[in-house]
Amino acid sequence: MSAILVKIFATALTLSQVLVDPDSVKTAFDPVRDREEVARILTGGCSHMRRAFDIEDINLDDLIATAMDDPQAVTGDLKILQGLSFSDLHASYRLFCKGETVEPAPVDLGEVISYYNAAVAGLPDAGVLKGLKLPGVSVVLDANGRRFAEVYEPDHRRMWVPLSDIPKSVQQAFVSAEDKRFHQHRGVDERGVIRAFVGNLANPGRPAGGSTITQQVAKNLLVGDDVTYDRKMREMIVASRIERVLSKAEILEIYLNSIYLGRTSWGVEMAARSYFGKSANALSVAEGALLAGLAKGPNYYNPDTRPERAQERMAYVLSRMQEDGFLKPDQVQQAVASLPPRVAYERTRRTTGFHFVDHVGRDARTLAGIERLTAGGYTVRTTVNPALQKETEAALQEGLARYELSVGRQRFQAAEANLAEAVKTFDGAKDAAAPAWQRALEAVRLPLYDVHWPAAVVIEKGRDRKTGASILRVGLADGRILPLNAWEAARRDLKLYDVVRVKLVEQKGKGPVRADLRTPPSVQGGAVVLENRTGRILAMTGGFSYPLSQLNRATQAHRQPGSAFKPLTYLAALSKGLQPNTLIWDAPVTLPPVSGEAHARPGDYWSPKNYDGGRSGILTMRRALENSKNLVTARLLDGGIEPSPQQSLRRVCELALEAQLYLECTPHYPFVLGAQPVRILDLAAFYAAIANEGAMPVPHAIEAVEGNGRVIYSRKAAAPIRLGSADAAAFYQLKSMLQGVLERGTARSLKALAPYAAGKTGTSDDENDAWFVGFTNDVTIAVWVGHDNADGRRRTLGRGQTGGKVAAPIFQAILQAAWEHHAPKAPLTPPSPQAAKQLIALPIDLNTGDRLTEGGGRGFTEYFRLNWFGRLAETQFRLVPQSEVYAFRNPDPWSDGEERGGPDYYEDGPYAQGPGWLDSLRQNTPTPRRQAEPDRGFRWWWEEEAPRRPRRVDPDYFWRNGQVY
Repeated sequence: MSAILVKIFATALTLSQVLVDPDSVKTAFDPVRDREEVARILTGGCSHMRRAFDIEDINLDDLIATAMDDPQAVTGDLKILQGLSFSDLHASYRLFCKGETVEPAPVDLGEVISYYNAAVAGLPDAGVLKGLKLPGVSVVLDANGRRFAEVYEPDHRRMWVPLSDIPKSVQQAFVSAEDKRFHQHRGVDERGVIRAFVGNLANPGRPAGGSTITQQVAKNLLVGDDVTYDRKMREMIVASRIERVLSKAEILEIYLNSIYLGRTSWGVEMAARSYFGKSANALSVAEGALLAGLAKGPNYYNPDTRPERAQERMAYVLSRMQEDGFLKPDQVQQAVASLPPRVAYERTRRTTGFHFVDHVGRDARTLAGIERLTAGGYTVRTTVNPALQKETEAALQEGLARYELSVGRQRFQAAEANLAEAVKTFDGAKDAAAPAWQRALEAVRLPLYDVHWPAAVVIEKGRDRKTGASILRVGLADGRILPLNAWEAARRDLKLYDVVRVKLVEQKGKGPVRADLRTPPSVQGGAVVLENRTGRILAMTGGFSYPLSQLNRATQAHRQPGSAFKPLTYLAALSKGLQPNTLIWDAPVTLPPVSGEAHARPGDYWSPKNYDGGRSGILTMRRALENSKNLVTARLLDGGIEPSPQQSLRRVCELALEAQLYLECTPHYPFVLGAQPVRILDLAAFYAAIANEGAMPVPHAIEAVEGNGRVIYSRKAAAPIRLGSADAAAFYQLKSMLQGVLERGTARSLKALAPYAAGKTGTSDDENDAWFVGFTNDVTIAVWVGHDNADGRRRTLGRGQTGGKVAAPIFQAILQAAWEHHAPKAPLTPPSPQAAKQLIALPIDLNTGDRLTEGGGRGFTEYFRLNWFGRLAETQFRLVPQSEVYAFRNPDPWSDGEERGGPDYYEDGPYAQGPGWLDSLRQNTPTPRRQAEPDRGFRWWWEEEAPRRPRRVDPDYFWRNGQVY
């Protein structure tokens, strides 16, 4: 028995059961014992079908006789029937439909039963459709209430509407077009099968399946759309079961919300909005008929590309509606005149904000209890600024690529696509307005869809015949043809019609625009833009490209902040009363074990080093922070914050927990140098608190969530959280010191921004992480660059690749975008009234920290804290005795260790000292933890023979040779 005959009779067995007795369909028979039962079922099914043929006025015997006379006339182009033995099929018809005895039997019912049992095993439960609401689209709005993104599962871009919201004319249009006996049959319509079968014999070009609306629901939602006998058999059984579980109205509602109608729209509501810009309940008769006609083939009957086919199909649907008594002839004539006008097709392709939208989905789960936004029907109002979001992503992508280019780590692995075949196709088009390569480039969907460099296609590669110079030119989507600047390895590997990404470079005074090759880097990064006052996340990017990695490094990764963490230690010192001009040694230091020295081993002591391995002698706290001195940060623990290093460390830990940088903090000394990893978003929130003088906003991306016409979640307006461990005065002093990082310190490449911004660089051990976190009056921007540690190994960015070199340029580009798209450029504000009451602005010598008389003209304005009595508290010599300051004062400008990356002035300059120089100097000096006057029991060689008498000095007495100590 042929395989095709087995499949046909297994299908006939299925059809016989669902037509004759759908409530008693069996899905398993015994191949030996149940042969007679199967024969009876087939006989009953044949009788049922013969009556249907009679109703349809089709003479079945004549049809069979024609097929027997000329089988080719029937099978023709129908591949599914080619190879079928019509003699066996005719013999089977005589056996089961005529009741004749046929020897030998043309059908082995054992084979049919075995195939049937395997095909229909494990059928899905039709009951899952009861009360079903299919996944749909949720809309994400930006900060201005405009549509920013749609969130939906693949093949589920729909908006679910109840059947009552769909006009009767639209319902009838689909019923008339797809299943005219929908309200009469019980899942499978034998008359529809017959019409489809006969129609296929007459027109095999576009075969019809004869499926009912119920069968289409079963196919689309439960059994799949494989083009096999197995799927058809499963579909028919499941459809019959659906009819027993659901009412006709429920089935039609599911169908009208699940059918695909083109323009990436599933369901009539989304299709109505996509084609006509209105809701389904406002559709006219003609518009409903057009949509109903698309169900048969959205691409084949596409009104945008095939308007003549669409109009013909719409006319057919309207005529069927007239036949079914729903429309009158004059209504049909009016509706069929022309295709109804449609709105322009707006493609749903999104190119930005993927990491942000993912973050919104996670927040919706936490805040609104929504398990999945893709369940559909939600409207989420967010904080994103679309223009700033796009510029932030572009700045990070360009910054990562430029870093790799600068260190020679760029690689060209492969083009995103090759358009050679597409170009051949477009070449055949006549009267084309644009070259084939340009049309192919416009049509291609590139895998890195969120990369903001323009795509270009290689259209010329070779050598100039006269000069022998290498020629490499690319074409852009706008038709321009430009020379491509690329490194030699990439030039060698590129092929004709490869699609690459390019950076367009304006060559001032040097000729036309140039295209520089850009490739996906191996290094990663993340950036966040936070509104200081409210905590609204204006922009967020969690990596180079979402298609390459869905990990959001801004919120889901923890990395060592390095020196970007140091402001926390300085804040602790300032809140304890130290002034920015407090002097401190930038010299080697060893701190005792945190657990105590009772049972300590040599390795338990902590001896940090500066980034460059050098030291700079005596510095003010301001200059130490500006130049990111590790040794000074460590020395602040030794009496600068609390009496002991262990107590100071605990104090910094407490401040970190209050700032919500960590859930828990285990005190260890490297912690103050940024050894404990943090999230980009959390560090940004702390820096926003510095900008706000201690008021820390709560970062958030969602303002409200609505669903089913009601508000599910709405963010309550709340004031920022005040970090009470430090007052506004300490925060403003720190803010001013961070402004100096741009003016003179490790980020002095951004000096032009210093009047308007403040911030701090950060570089972790071995240059594994590079940071810049900075703020203006309005926004805080945090940028991190580094390699992923997914394989458990840490990979360096390279010697000298610091936060000031790698991350700061990205910060600068984002800041320019923030000024353009969010808040205009403005100088950093002076102290708030609250902070101003506790501060006094006085001129100082920036290098020495000495206060100057008013009107000196060469001073730097420093903000000093006043005590409870409104008096200035002098701390300049609290940590370093005045005698040491005088002995080792360096008149030259202070160096920037992190930026220099080389030996320090005090190591190889004229003031260089040998090992142990500091220890021998300080044998007889008082402890640096308390303020002391110089010991006058000895005299310097330049002093008079007779020493001066000790005298009391009022620190507020300003007229003493321009200096007060």
